[in-house]
Amino acid sequence: MLDEPTAALDVQTEYDVYTRFRELTRDRLTVLISHRFSTVRMADRILYLADGRVREEGGHAELLARGGGYARLYRLQAAQYLDREETGEARAWAG
Repeated sequence: MLDEPTAALDVQTEYDVYTRFRELTRDRLTVLISHRFSTVRMADRILYLADGRVREEGGHAELLARGGGYARLYRLQAAQYLDREETGEARAWAG
């Protein structure tokens, strides 16, 4: 079980860790807790928790298609990295 294992790592090291992580956990059950959607996306099965309960369950594409809380938070986080044209949403901050 990993809880935000790369929180203090730079982007390159985080990428390296997760590349190796995928190799080591292939065909194994692994629990990964994260608020970083770049990390969450690689899971086969995602449980979206809110208010202490499982609110949504499925794969990344499936949860996005549902348009629920997972999709809202994913798009909010993605907006920090993408241009307005890429997300279809306006940024809430100047920049």
